[in-house]
This record gives sequence, structure tokens and C-alpha cells, in this order.
Amino acid sequence: MKYILSAVMVFVLCNTFAQNSISGIIVDRDTDTRLPFVNIYIPELETGTSTNDNGEFILNNIPNGNYKITYSYLGYETKSQTMTFPNTEPLTITLVTSAVEMDAIILSTPFHKLQSENVMKVDYEKVSDLKAIGAITLTEGIDNIAGVESITTGLSVGKPVIRGLSSNRVLVYAQGVRLENQQFGAEHGLGLNDAGVESIEVIKGPASLLYGSDALGGVLYLNPERFASFNTNSADFNATYFSNTLGYSTNVGYKESGEKFKFLFRGSVTGHSDYDAPDYRVTNTRFKEEDFKAGLGYQVTNFKTEFRYNMNHSSLGIPEEIGEQSTSKTPLLPYQDITNHIFSSKSTVFFDNSSLEINLGYIYNNRQEFEDEHHHDHHDDETEEEHEEHEEDEEHDDDHAEEEAALNMKLKTFNYDLKYNLPDYGRFETIVGVQGMNQVNSNYGEEILIPDATTNDLGVLATSHIHFETVDVQLGARFDYRNILIDETISKNYTSFNGAAGLKTTLFDFVITRFNVATGFRAPNLSELSSDGVHHGTNQYEIGNINLVNEQNIQLDLALEYDSDHFEFFVNGFYNYIYDYIYLAPTGETIDDVPVYNYTQDNAKLYGGEIGLHFHPHPLDWLHFESSFESVTGQQDNGDYLPQIPANSILNTIRVEYDTKWLNKGYAFVKLRSTFEQNKVSIFETASTGYSLLSAGFGGTISLFKNDLSISISGTNLTDKSYVNHLSRLKPLGIDNMGRNFSIGLSYKI
Repeated sequence: MKYILSAVMVFVLCNTFAQNSISGIIVDRDTDTRLPFVNIYIPELETGTSTNDNGEFILNNIPNGNYKITYSYLGYETKSQTMTFPNTEPLTITLVTSAVEMDAIILSTPFHKLQSENVMKVDYEKVSDLKAIGAITLTEGIDNIAGVESITTGLSVGKPVIRGLSSNRVLVYAQGVRLENQQFGAEHGLGLNDAGVESIEVIKGPASLLYGSDALGGVLYLNPERFASFNTNSADFNATYFSNTLGYSTNVGYKESGEKFKFLFRGSVTGHSDYDAPDYRVTNTRFKEEDFKAGLGYQVTNFKTEFRYNMNHSSLGIPEEIGEQSTSKTPLLPYQDITNHIFSSKSTVFFDNSSLEINLGYIYNNRQEFEDEHHHDHHDDETEEEHEEHEEDEEHDDDHAEEEAALNMKLKTFNYDLKYNLPDYGRFETIVGVQGMNQVNSNYGEEILIPDATTNDLGVLATSHIHFETVDVQLGARFDYRNILIDETISKNYTSFNGAAGLKTTLFDFVITRFNVATGFRAPNLSELSSDGVHHGTNQYEIGNINLVNEQNIQLDLALEYDSDHFEFFVNGFYNYIYDYIYLAPTGETIDDVPVYNYTQDNAKLYGGEIGLHFHPHPLDWLHFESSFESVTGQQDNGDYLPQIPANSILNTIRVEYDTKWLNKGYAFVKLRSTFEQNKVSIFETASTGYSLLSAGFGGTISLFKNDLSISISGTNLTDKSYVNHLSRLKPLGIDNMGRNFSIGLSYKI
């Protein structure tokens, strides 16, 4: 590794490529009117600019080679073109009006294409749009993406579920590196705040070819906010109030970009009281969170790099039963105290017509769990009444500084990702790469759920995108090796070879068709191999199985899309077969009055899909009707249903968009989510009843002191419906989900 980095630095210092520029004007195709504030972006360079009041733009520091350039503007179709540099010709770009949402560059796939150009179907959502419709947390926001749900513990903990798979089967990427934060646990959340996250991409299906182990079920890819455009700066303040939890979420940020250097930072503070169900507050669902993000970038003609850092600290209550009715935001015992540090760097060296990408990441996760007094030793001669009084006193003591964590785990992860983009050869775009990870888990508490261990990964991959006249084809293969050393005595090795193939074409001149087949794998995690103790977050005594083997799957995915000026329709179907699926099964025994669960394996299958439409009738282009339906079924080979499979649901939305003299980018919406009964449950679960939730909201942007002030007001569960989601971990306790909530958000940009 050090030789590679040294060679890169020598190359950067010695290389004398000429500096290229691009300039031009952007106009409306029909009126020839010049368009101001159009976004110009080069995804390979992660740099861009915007047109001035006269529709003019200029962008410098472009290396020699072929680069995709995108032009996007609200109300117009996103345009993409590939240019070869050096090129000194000024451009005249024409854009076509459209009521369809702007197309986005997809960064979670290796070729950085527009969403409409990808062979693999990827869902994309802006975080600002999810917050505008009332999402309180990041994980609650992703529930609005068809095929994506969350396993939740109140509001503070949410784990993404992609087509019925979750935990270690779904890989999360942040700042361009894989996030490792003990995500095997059902009560462990993302450990991320939405402040400073610009957009979310979801790969639904095995992505082991691109990401290795743990991407068997899909990838949740979080894109950090972009640096400021070339030679600009900006600052903003954002605040949201939530009526149900008497909660708040605030953040402030600043960013600036010059000729070569650019930087940004953002700090946020969040606090929520116990959420209010229709008939009671759910005790100890309260939480606090502090988050800080910073970034520094440097770019010259043939080299760019950026460093990012994220610190997230949260104190999360662990709900057990309905008790104290309080609006305090300080968690009671038991609670989690989690600190997460993410350091990442992304560098690219540009050659003539090729490039080398070097991504490095270091994640430090410290997870502490503080328990009720009855989990600690106490005097045997205490009377029951004295013990209850002692317990009550401790529960109401908000200062936990002197408490010792019963569970205290530190996870340190270093990962690297090197990809070489070969020169284009005819119809072929090809990438080869090497990825790896070193991970050390250490225990410092009196309780040990999983032992000390070291994990090492190494993967080698190659993938090509092949362009034909009417068909695009993508092929790839990958080999992975993983070693897990447990307590320095037990060594386990896992290997896997995986491939993927896909094609994209157009049927009948208007239906885009994508068909993908891919294999994926997941090596057993430490919890599944070696846990031996009470997991208080789940109230289970869990016993690992050192003889577990890889999960291996194959998934078929078919996506059809119809897109016209005023009507869009899509249908996705999938079939996913998993060999040696790992799951927890109760033994019927108890230890210390806690039920015992063993890890075991069996083959399983999941199948289903999503259907959706978007209608915006002419000439009422400001009016939008949107609807989506999602369904997934999971079964073992013996016919038993898999646990934690989301119920079928349908989401209907009516949305309007408008501009007035005093309100820009105005919008209003009414949304109805109908969740059906879930009767296809595992033998360890109970069925769940259906329900419907009504939401509505409006917002827009006004000018205040010559700067933009965005306002959003929304309400969720407006009928104050009493319901329990099938994926709520509070369901076995008979505890309802959150009741009616109103959110008021402000965002002021300077």
C-alpha cells in the first residue's frame, strides 16, 4: 500500500498536464432564453459550477480525457454529454422543459451514470425532500422509498430493511466508505444524523460484486453534501420542531471553494422526549444526539482529493414498559451511549483517458450500554420494598456519570478501496479494483456478548459496461477472502466467488427494460459465531454457532419503466434464493429466566416487487398524482415464513407545485399510506393488523433580507391512529407506534 501511495505522490508532483477549461451558455430550446442558475456538474471530478444571470458558465482544472458533464435545472430535463479534453470550443447547451423530476447522477454504482442510464436499478431520494414530508429521522425518511422499510425501537433506533433483508445483510456506506458500528444487533441504529447528508441511494438486491460481504441484501448509500461551487461560499441555519416529542433538530453549516482548495463544516444538536402514542407516552424512547461533520478538498488538473470527518454522539433510551410519563429528554436506565467517528479520504489521479481512485476509511465505534440496577449486584438482606425504592431512586437520577457500562465494546475498522478506470476501448468501459478491511473488536465492560476478535477482508473485482446500439450490458466478477480470529485461539476462513450480469434496452420504443442476475454472499458475523450471553436489547440469551458457513444467494431482478411527458409507470419484480440462511431459533429453555436462542441455518427464498405510477396531467403540470405498492414474502425451504418481513403496503400522494410573487418553489401534499395485515409470520411471531396513516403538509421559499428562507409545515398520522407496525421491536410489549405529530421546519441560507 505505501508503495502505491508513494507512486501517486511522485506522479502528482511531477506531472505537467495542461489545464483545461470549459465555458458556454445554456438556453431554453423553445424560447432561446438564457437560463440562470443551471447546475453544471462533472461526477468523475466531483466538481461543478452554475450559470450566472446571463446563462453563462466557466469551469477550470479539467484533466485530459473523457468526462461526462450533466446540466440540471428545476423544470427541465437533465442533460448529459461526454466530452473529450482538451477541448477549447465554447458550448451552447439547450434544455427542454419537463414536469418530471430532475434526473440524478448515481454514485453508488461504479460508472457514475445518470439514473436513467444505469443498467442496475437504483432508487434515489434527496434528504431535503424526505424531511419536507415530515420525516423525523433519517431511517424514518427512507421508509418512503418503495421496497424499503425499517426495524424500529421507538424513534431513536431504526435499521433499514431492503426487500425483507436487514442487519448485516444490508451494507451502509457513508462518506464513500462502509460503515461499521456493530450493526449486527437489531437494536443498533445507523449512528448517523441527516444533517450534512444530501441524498440517499438504494441498491435493492445483491451488491457483493461492488462491495463484498454483507451487501447480500442491498446497499444504502448516503451521499454527503457537496462542497460549494467553484469560487463561491455559503452558510445556512436549519431548525425543526416536532410537536409529538416536544423535540428539536438544529444544524448550522458553512462551505467555501476557491481555485484549488475547498472546505465545509456542519454541526447539529437533536433532542426528543418520549414519543406520545394516542393514549400514553412510551417511557424511555427519549434520546439526545450531537453531530459534527467537516470536509477539506484539494484539486489541480490531474489530481483531486478530499478528507471528511464525522463525529456522532448519542444517548438512547431503551424502552421496556410503560412507566414514567415525562417530557424529559435525558434517558432513564437502561440506555445506550454511542460514539461514532468516521475518517475518510477519497483521491483520484487522472491519466490520459484513465484514472486511479483511492478511497480510505477509518471508523471508531464505542458502544456502551447502561442497565437497570437489578442487573447489578445488591445486598441480599435488602427487603423487597427497600430494593424497589432504591431502583426507583436510580431511575430518576439523570446524572449517569458515575455509572459503569455493563456492556462496553470498541470496534475499530480500517478499510481501503482502490479502483483503476481503464481507458475506454471501443464500446467498453472497464474497472478493476482491490478492496479490503481490517477490523478489531475489543471488550471493556463486565458483560461480554461477543468476544474480542480481529477480522480481515480482501476482495478483487472487475466489471465492464458495454455499449451497443440498442442495448447496454454490464458484466462483472469478484473473489473474496475473509479471516476471523476469535480470542486469538479460533481462526475461521471464508471465501466466495460471485458474478453479476445485466442488460438495459428499450422495448416498443418507450418501455425501458432492465434485467439483472447476480450472486452475493455474507460471512457469519461475530455475534452469530460466538455470542454467549444475555442480549438485553432483545431480552434473549443468544448462543452462537462456530460451525456456521457462508450465506450465498442468487437474485433475479426485472424492471420495466414507461416514461412520457405526463405519465410515468414502473414495475419491479425479484426472486431471491439464499443458501444457508442464518437465523435465531428458540430452544424452549431459559437461563436466569431469559429465553435461550441458538443460531442455525436453512435455505430460504424471498420474492415480490414494487409497482408505481406518477401522473401530471397537461396542462396542469403543477398537479401530481403518485402511487406505489410494495410486497415481499420470505419463506424457508420447509415452508415456515421468515421473521421480520414487512407487510404489504400502498402509498398514495397528491402533490401540487407552484410559484407566486412572494413564494418560490411552493408545494403542498396529502399522503395516505395503507399497510395491510401481515399474516405470513414466523412461528416465533404474531400476526399484525392493517392500518392507514394520513399525512399532509405545505411549504416554500421566501426572500428575507435578500436571502432565501425555506419554510415547511407538515403533519403525520393526522387522525391520531392507534397502531403497531409489524417491524416495531416494541410490538411484543403491545406498545403503540407514534401518534399525531406536527413538524415546523425553517432553513435560512446566506
